Amino acid sequence: MVNLINKLFAFLLILTAVACSPSAKQDEGSTEKYKVPVYAWLGGPGESSDEEIKANFLDLKAKGIDVLMYNGGQDPDTYKRVGKIAKAAGLGFHTWIPTMVQSLRDELKPEWYAVNGKGESAYDKPAYVPHYHFLCPSRPGVQDFLTDMYGKIADLEEVDAIHLDYIRFPDVILARGLWEKYGLVMDKEYPAYDYCYCDKCTADFKSQSGIDIMSVEDPTQVAEWKQFRYDLITNIVSQLTEVAHSRGKQINGAVFPGPNSVAKKIVRQEWDKWSMDAYFPMNYNDFYLQDTTWIGAVTKEAVTALENKKPVISGLFICPDPAKKTGEPDPENHGLLPEELEGAIRASMQNGAAGICLFTPGRMTEEHWKVFEKAIYKKYE
Repeated sequence: MVNLINKLFAFLLILTAVACSPSAKQDEGSTEKYKVPVYAWLGGPGESSDEEIKANFLDLKAKGIDVLMYNGGQDPDTYKRVGKIAKAAGLGFHTWIPTMVQSLRDELKPEWYAVNGKGESAYDKPAYVPHYHFLCPSRPGVQDFLTDMYGKIADLEEVDAIHLDYIRFPDVILARGLWEKYGLVMDKEYPAYDYCYCDKCTADFKSQSGIDIMSVEDPTQVAEWKQFRYDLITNIVSQLTEVAHSRGKQINGAVFPGPNSVAKKIVRQEWDKWSMDAYFPMNYNDFYLQDTTWIGAVTKEAVTALENKKPVISGLFICPDPAKKTGEPDPENHGLLPEELEGAIRASMQNGAAGICLFTPGRMTEEHWKVFEKAIYKKYE
């Protein structure tokens, strides 16, 4: 009888412990354990020591960052070194490496760069800014260069995923908020910003469609020509997806919002047709002269376009100096104020995002972090 009583008492203790556990409390409706998945674009390492990198990563982890999208050039040794530190800090590690934009170097031939509608090459006459040296996606040499470069990075055990950026043509139309910065009115597609008209692209298109695009009075009105260039980028993504997956790694990328409302129209990204594992639309509302409700709208568009089959991570652009935003002439120094951050996170998550990505943690002020800490521990219905 005593043994039976003791057993019953022990059983009641177990029931009490289970009922009081954090998981049980969460089952009763508590959101104590819930957290918005947070990614962050980050560059380095520069001259930082391992200890300095470690301290930064531990700080980011403590603040709520889960995964780094890390840009450290193209040297595998850099990613091996930094990746080990990220793993030790409990962070996911994705390598953030630009794709179609590449600095000039001997291994990249001048004829591999994209050509605009005026016949000017991005090799020596890049559009908008000096670093816009866009490669042409139709060139076999370009494809070989990219598959080799990303393959060497994907081989590293420290790397969880390859993160593509600039996986597109140059902006044929700039985001509305950038027109004044560059002194342009981009009410239509202009030849100086319309790519690629290199000999290979135009010849391949003629062979495929029967259309000599160089003899067309207004190429911007030829739907097949647009589709041809969407497909060139899609094909590059397919090749790089195969590279990553063959190494057992994930692949994702930073894309323009949409895809239909923005990405297809201004940078030739038909990314809902891509084969990647996740998508990071850069929902930078200030670039489009929009508020945080727009972030919700384009997030919903992205999730719908992908039929909710792949994760959409909403990229958020942070204002580095909130006090000076209204007087700052350069929109690339604008971004979300601390008082807008919770609304941006809410708009993203309520419209189907699987998480958010900060551009960048280095732009976050103390007030941003205070808002952020509260916002990421809410469960948005």
